[in-house]
Amino acid sequence: MILFLAGTSDARELALRIQGAGYPVLATVVTDNAAKQLEKAGLTAHVGRLTAADMVRLIRERQLRAIVDGSHPYAVEASRTAKAAAEEAGVPYLRYERAGSEMEEHELITVVDDYEQAAELAAEKRGVVMLTTGSKTLHIFAEKLLGLPDTTLVARMLPRKDNMVKCEELGVEQRNIVAMQGPFSKELNQALYRHYGVTLMITKESGKEGAVDEKVAAALDMGIEVIMIGRPDIDYGTVTSDPGDVLRQLDEWLK
Repeated sequence: MILFLAGTSDARELALRIQGAGYPVLATVVTDNAAKQLEKAGLTAHVGRLTAADMVRLIRERQLRAIVDGSHPYAVEASRTAKAAAEEAGVPYLRYERAGSEMEEHELITVVDDYEQAAELAAEKRGVVMLTTGSKTLHIFAEKLLGLPDTTLVARMLPRKDNMVKCEELGVEQRNIVAMQGPFSKELNQALYRHYGVTLMITKESGKEGAVDEKVAAALDMGIEVIMIGRPDIDYGTVTSDPGDVLRQLDEWLK
């Protein structure tokens, strides 16, 4: 059995391919909703965040033979935890990461290294800022932007109760919350930008599967500035963006 960190929709599809190739999969996810989707597809799911010690215990108890890390490109802590657990338990670790977008340089796009830099730059630019990076780092932007003159923070995130609670605690007004599940088309992105009068959009380089191209193209066509948070620089070891490579590597390791 393979321990699989299923953080994105394309990663979940890969988990099904791995199981179909003869390697039973135990997929780890953070939310009950994600677990239900996996179980409907015929996969076994473990819900909840795991420490390295938790993973090592799980590997030994279930006699798991490898870890395939399909977590989100920005889930840095999850990847580090999985890599450390694999080393401790003595099983191979393979990182599957969706390919990045191939966007050309543009005068309206500014690439930064992390969330803090993005928030600081947004505070300098001000205006109507649409944040599309999710709820996990919302506090960074709320701290920098809420209360600034001539500045509105519009937060776009998944329609989950915990996200709404976080917005309330941080002081994000209800009228400035877009609680919707993507992916979003270019046309829908533009409709939202137009509705709120967005002057600046903040996003992550989540790759084509993450619909970042549509977000950015919609903004550029409307003359809206974009702050792009680059991907974390992590030494994963064995890493690929090709699902076929994952299956070939598992065959090499385990057959």
